[in-house]
Amino acid sequence: MLHLRTITPTDRTEEVCRILADDPGTTNVMVFPDAARRPPGDVVMCDVAREAANDVIAALRDLGLDRDGSIALERIDVSISAAADAAEERAPGHGDDAVVWEELDRRMAEEARLTWAFVAFLALATQLAGIAALIDSSILIVGAMVLGPEFGAVAAVSHGLLRRDGRRILRALGVLAAGFAIAVAVTFVCALVARWTGIIGPDGLPDDRPQTGFVYHPDRWSFIVAVLAGAAGVLSLTAGKSSALVGVFISVTTVPAAGNIAVAAALSRDGEIRGSAVQLGVNLLGMVLAGTATLAVQKIGWSLVRRAPRRRT
Repeated sequence: MLHLRTITPTDRTEEVCRILADDPGTTNVMVFPDAARRPPGDVVMCDVAREAANDVIAALRDLGLDRDGSIALERIDVSISAAADAAEERAPGHGDDAVVWEELDRRMAEEARLTWAFVAFLALATQLAGIAALIDSSILIVGAMVLGPEFGAVAAVSHGLLRRDGRRILRALGVLAAGFAIAVAVTFVCALVARWTGIIGPDGLPDDRPQTGFVYHPDRWSFIVAVLAGAAGVLSLTAGKSSALVGVFISVTTVPAAGNIAVAAALSRDGEIRGSAVQLGVNLLGMVLAGTATLAVQKIGWSLVRRAPRRRT
């Protein structure tokens, strides 16, 4: 269940209450007259089944509440209510499968921003990947994959493609390009300093790397894994399955490839630079294509669910 809070101009409160009363997926409707001060109006709240949220939000936006008032949604971790259970039963579909498109839109807008936190995490992850390449450590490779924050920007590209929003696509691509460029540059400088100070030698990258050699040897499985990871990642974002998202981080080779590019450049290993760059591109392309396709299937699927007969309250 989700908790919906609106600030409603007084002349539209009755219409809002009618919308909430008519939707079978809502319950626990509360009205607080003149409770809001900025913007002024009545506060109307209710609990709504996740799978019914899109229709309710659309109806409230049609009344102009997003412009003249406010619409807010928050998740309810525990709801002990027979009325709420009944509302979930009446709403079409299943809550775990539902995509709240307004929630996803706001989240993807946040992911398409270049922040210091994003750059810092990506740079740290890339340095871990560079060390993993030097000592051939699969454990550090996994750690770098988990630490890397790039999947949100990849998902934002997919969302932009679905919406045919060129500006959002360019912003998300810019975040990825700038983030990886900075992370690789930082790791490259650190590798050069380590080489000059004797921490690593000119032959610091082993020729035989059974644990991490896949980072610069892309093959057909690289693309297949990236496609599966992209689909799983988008599903975990839209359905709120954060535990599944961790598995996505562990399965893709974007950050390890970036780390290997930086270290290989510092040690003049041109072959590994090219192989790692191809690996990075293959993973990003596979995730974007799969993410876009997954969102498209979900959108079509929920449009069919919305056409199903619905029981009224």
